[in-house]
Amino acid sequence: MKRIAILGSTGSIGTNAADVIRTHPDDFRAAALAVARNARAGLEQAVSLRCPLLAVADPAAADGIRADAARAGVEIVSGPGAAAEVAARAEADMVLVSLVGLSGLRPALAAIEAGRDVALATKEVLVAAGEYVMARAAAKGVRIIPVDSEHSAVFQCIQERAGAPGFPCGALPAPASVTLTASGGPFLDSPADLSKVTPRMALDHPRWKMGPKVTVDSATMMNKGFEMLEARWLFDIPLERIGVVVHPESTVHSLVTFEDGSTMAQLAPPDMRIPIQYAFSWPERLPAERAALDLPAIGALTFRKPDETRFPCLSLVRAAAAAGGTAAAALSAADEIAVERFLAGEIAFTDIPRLVEKAMNAAASPSCSSLEDILETDARARAFASAALR
Repeated sequence: MKRIAILGSTGSIGTNAADVIRTHPDDFRAAALAVARNARAGLEQAVSLRCPLLAVADPAAADGIRADAARAGVEIVSGPGAAAEVAARAEADMVLVSLVGLSGLRPALAAIEAGRDVALATKEVLVAAGEYVMARAAAKGVRIIPVDSEHSAVFQCIQERAGAPGFPCGALPAPASVTLTASGGPFLDSPADLSKVTPRMALDHPRWKMGPKVTVDSATMMNKGFEMLEARWLFDIPLERIGVVVHPESTVHSLVTFEDGSTMAQLAPPDMRIPIQYAFSWPERLPAERAALDLPAIGALTFRKPDETRFPCLSLVRAAAAAGGTAAAALSAADEIAVERFLAGEIAFTDIPRLVEKAMNAAASPSCSSLEDILETDARARAFASAALR
């Protein structure tokens, strides 16, 4: 029986994780849940999963459910540091981090310092602080298992190297390379003028059901850029050996080309419960009550080179990687604010990469020797992106 703490339990990843636990009650148990403000839904989850501990970041929202939680036998921890507290405190074997943006960093580090394996769904943790986080995981002997479908695919392709010392996912030796697949989002071919894109259009993803931040990042392809940075740290591979191809069918989730020239791919339906369940059960596989791929019905698999003129965020990611220091932390923070401003109607869709680039250039520091460097850059980039005019 593996005990799982789910941080971000009411989000898209969290609800799928809860479904995996319900499907396999003999294999997994919910040890703790964490939510930001949706306290009532979190409590309902805790009751249905028989989970004894719930963290709520918003104290007022937590106060609104304390009486009901007490009657249900659920302990409430509240405040901005509640998720990190339960990550360290909960009687868990693994902590799933699926919080929004850099809010997942401190909880992920708390889980690592407590010696708990981390199932990581929050890209920004490694985008902003990959070197620091992986060093702490190596020092503590903690495994970081990817939950993103693309990184899970790579992980599944390199099982003979999984668990290598210092790199829990397995380091890839030169000249092996990784190719991440991208659906292309809702604007792969149209509309021609992306400046007219509305939030409603950007949130209409053709393949995946995700939270608003990740969905908009998929539409700009910033999400794929983040995944490149994440793969760099998970698999100890230089960014120049990580490529991206557009694959609208979302059937092949990633490919690994090995040193002998052979390429291995992982295929699965676009269902996040598959990589979540694998992260929980690794190194074993468990049965699933869902349909497998029907390749004749799919018919054909297509691959295209991404258009970085229409989607400049991929170039921004490479620029951040080349700059080093805290450039990636500034990129991540500025993108979070830019997406919020786009969804609020304050800036245009095409303003997102422009604003991110300006904030990254203004806020990044050449030094990245401590967690404080990362957090200070994050704050500077957020302030710049919040204040910048359209």
